[in-house]
Amino acid sequence: MDEMEEELKCPVCGSFFREPIILPCSHNICLACARNILVQTPDAESPQSSRASGSGVSDYDYLDLDKMSLYSEADSGYGSYGGFVSAPTTPCQKSPNGVRVFPPSVPHPPQAQHHLLPHTGVLPPVPRNSCLTCPQCHRSLTLDDRGLRGFPKNRVLEGVVDRYQQSKAAALKCQLCEKSPREATVMCEQCDVFYCDPCRLRCHPPRGPLAKHRLVPPAQGRISRRASPRKISTCTEHELENLSMYCVQCKTPVCYQCLEDGKHSTHEVKALGAMWKLHKGQLSQALNVLSDRATEAKEFLVQLRNMVQHIQENGVEFEACLVAQCDALIEALNRRKAQLLSRVTKEHEHKLSVVRDQISHCTVKLRQTTGLMEYCLEVIKENDPSGFLQISDALIRRVHMTENQWGKGSLTPRMSSDFDLTLDSGPLLQTIHQLDFVQMKVPAAPILQLEECCTQTNSATLSWKQPPLSTIAVEGYILELDDGTGGQFREVYVGIEMICTVDGLHFNSTYKARVKAYNSSGVGQYSKTLVMQTSEIAWFTFDPASAHPDIILSNDNLTVTCNSYDDRVVMGNTGFSRGVHYWEMTIDRYDNHPDPAFGIARADVMKDVMLGKDDKAWAMYVDNNRSWFMHNNSHTNRTDGGISKGATVGVLLDFSRGILLFLINDEQQGPVAFNTLEGMYYPAISLNRNVQVTLHSGLPIPDFYTPGESEAAGSVC
Repeated sequence: MDEMEEELKCPVCGSFFREPIILPCSHNICLACARNILVQTPDAESPQSSRASGSGVSDYDYLDLDKMSLYSEADSGYGSYGGFVSAPTTPCQKSPNGVRVFPPSVPHPPQAQHHLLPHTGVLPPVPRNSCLTCPQCHRSLTLDDRGLRGFPKNRVLEGVVDRYQQSKAAALKCQLCEKSPREATVMCEQCDVFYCDPCRLRCHPPRGPLAKHRLVPPAQGRISRRASPRKISTCTEHELENLSMYCVQCKTPVCYQCLEDGKHSTHEVKALGAMWKLHKGQLSQALNVLSDRATEAKEFLVQLRNMVQHIQENGVEFEACLVAQCDALIEALNRRKAQLLSRVTKEHEHKLSVVRDQISHCTVKLRQTTGLMEYCLEVIKENDPSGFLQISDALIRRVHMTENQWGKGSLTPRMSSDFDLTLDSGPLLQTIHQLDFVQMKVPAAPILQLEECCTQTNSATLSWKQPPLSTIAVEGYILELDDGTGGQFREVYVGIEMICTVDGLHFNSTYKARVKAYNSSGVGQYSKTLVMQTSEIAWFTFDPASAHPDIILSNDNLTVTCNSYDDRVVMGNTGFSRGVHYWEMTIDRYDNHPDPAFGIARADVMKDVMLGKDDKAWAMYVDNNRSWFMHNNSHTNRTDGGISKGATVGVLLDFSRGILLFLINDEQQGPVAFNTLEGMYYPAISLNRNVQVTLHSGLPIPDFYTPGESEAAGSVC
């Protein structure tokens, strides 16, 4: 009940309602607080026709008239029922509940101060031409001569407040203490007020008329207050009349005199008790709906609180993952840094080695050159011509040879002092600057759109979509179906489309389907599993796409003939691999005793020879007198009995036993034609231009035939 407490507090004083009155806008306010926020208007501007809640103005009229009474920060006017009354700008204050209230702009004269008359609990008269503004919706009205008595008292709210206070208060408090109410010591049964000792001595002295009042302990007073009979509400217009009827148009209780004096005489009225029960029922129904919404809101709050926990956990996990990834990048950068430093060190050592070798070589060569020069100078100093000439040629050659050695780039450094290595860090820096988060988690589970999923004969169409709030990129979807018998799921579609039709399913089978999404991060969760039922009856027609070009089809591909004298093959558009299937063909035309063949075939059967000539077909060919079974050009089981115009040839394929048998005119033709049949087979027929037949598919099993155990309880599929 703690949540209800705000509903029980006055928007002006912030305390629990005391003697609440109902304003025309349906809001409540304490009677004393209503008097405290009254604004007195000049007589000249007060509409004489304006009245309070008892003026007969309905809620609907009030809504229309109230369009002029909206309060805003820029317009401080006040509206009334009779028109618009301007008032001076009034400073806005806030009540303890945080609601804006508008105190009087001018002080009231002493005779109008809002205090209770001593020991009576009765308010003094309200000044004439007073204006009241609702502190919640700011709708305004001018009071009539009855003043605040013109507003009905909300006795229901008063009772709820009383019960709430009694349920919450451990000890009853004095009702007259202004601040920090003390614990009540007595209750006056006549005044219906709890007093502490100081307030009792000050406000309820045991003398005069008050001496006859009965004072009881607070606990006994609480019990007597609870047991007190319900107060009967009286009419605000006619205070001596009890409210006995309900005006449907004005939506307010009225008394008998209200119906007599003309104000509600033309309005529809109903019994007060009946409307009380009706409105209680309507409120109960509305509360049931609201209760469901509140339950959903509580579950939603639980979900949000769980999300907070998950967000915190995921945030810590994500931060740890981010730190680990960045640390890995830093570690990789440090390893690369060490590799690059190693290359720089090798280059540095190589340059030093080359330069040092050149220094050593030049030093030796310079020493030799200097020695040769000094030797030649000493030779020049000799005065012996013959001796000089003996060695001069050799010395000249040596000097020229040495000089040539210095002139062949020996005085050019073999290695530059600059390092010709430049670190190309631009792309890496750009990549680091572009380093950001991307939504690359695995996709959420798709949602199957049930209104668009359906089955038709032996085909199923499925449609799905991504969850509305999912922003994760999806690269494709994987659709899976089981085998129709509760077996393993298998992939039937992989792609980006969100709708898929699967053909070639088994008839009369229950399939389960599910879908999941994937992207480069992985494969998401499966959707909910959808259960689908294929058609019980195997309806099919002849297939023009796979028929021989000489075949002629009509009647919506149910009637077939041929324009060639040679036998040509046409197959049905549906294959069978499970169940019991029966179909018939009526002979519409039969000329010159041809040999049409009826049976089943594989998808790759030969189309330009009689059915049964190769190993891809199992057939019965028949003329006007007899029939034979044929497979792989082997003729067996000649049986008397042929066909003519109007005859019917039936084919029964039973996979539960793996057999194929034939009927002519509802009678079995020969023994079981073939057995040990497994795999996928298509209905087939071969004929020439002398024959025309019409197909009848989806027929019930003949009465004489009993299916195998696995199919005995089912119907034709």
